[in-house]
Amino acid sequence: MPQAMRSTPEPPRDPDGVEYVGHATTLIRVGGVSVLTDPFLGRGMGPLRRIGPAPDPAIPAGVDVALVSHLHRDHLDLHSLRRLRPEIPLVVPRGGAHLLSRVGPERVCEIDLGETISVAGVEVTAVQALHDGHRDRWGTAVTPLGYVVEAGGRRVYFAGDTDLFPEMSELEGIDLALVPIWGWGPSLGKGLHLDPSGAADAVRRIQPRIAVPIHWGTIYPLGLRRLRPEPLSDPPLEFVRVAAELAPEVTVHVLQPGESMEL
Repeated sequence: MPQAMRSTPEPPRDPDGVEYVGHATTLIRVGGVSVLTDPFLGRGMGPLRRIGPAPDPAIPAGVDVALVSHLHRDHLDLHSLRRLRPEIPLVVPRGGAHLLSRVGPERVCEIDLGETISVAGVEVTAVQALHDGHRDRWGTAVTPLGYVVEAGGRRVYFAGDTDLFPEMSELEGIDLALVPIWGWGPSLGKGLHLDPSGAADAVRRIQPRIAVPIHWGTIYPLGLRRLRPEPLSDPPLEFVRVAAELAPEVTVHVLQPGESMEL
């Protein structure tokens, strides 16, 4: 009798989760797809230096798609984007693709606020971000964005850089919210940003299942760490404290740069 055909089992895929690479760079894994946000993979940029461990050098090889929220140099870092494989799609706010001509990506997907695109096996929706949209003081400006990434029944919100805005309360069914809580210096600085209390209020409005603070503890002005080390560790502690008061139903996980968690 002929033997029954045996199907070859599919290899197990990595579990859904997130790695906090540092600053606004996270590696999201949903539905078997790896999504890299605002890639900053170097040791520094200009007068800023990375504090703590360097990113895993294997990260670029495992990325399926990269998202860029806005044009500021600590979020759109051309040196870091050159480390990605040229076939990796890059999603950027509409009007920002021309800045990538020297990087050499084969596929740049521009997206407008409110649009949803399918790319690399995930659905990416551009949502509001209240922030300055210029590359430099007098340079190119585009509309800053946050993103909702959806695959495998998971919804992940990456806020980019933003202040509070009323439409945050309209983000529904979020499994994981990646919320900025600080900047890169001894103070938050001028402009539209979330501090720990504001980030906790954002979590109260969004009501995700899990919240992870980002945009803290990664880069610092050269030479100032010896004088003002405390901002590198204080913001997430304050965020946890206020979030427990404003959104006690939400689970908050603080990841150090380089740490990861499963969903």
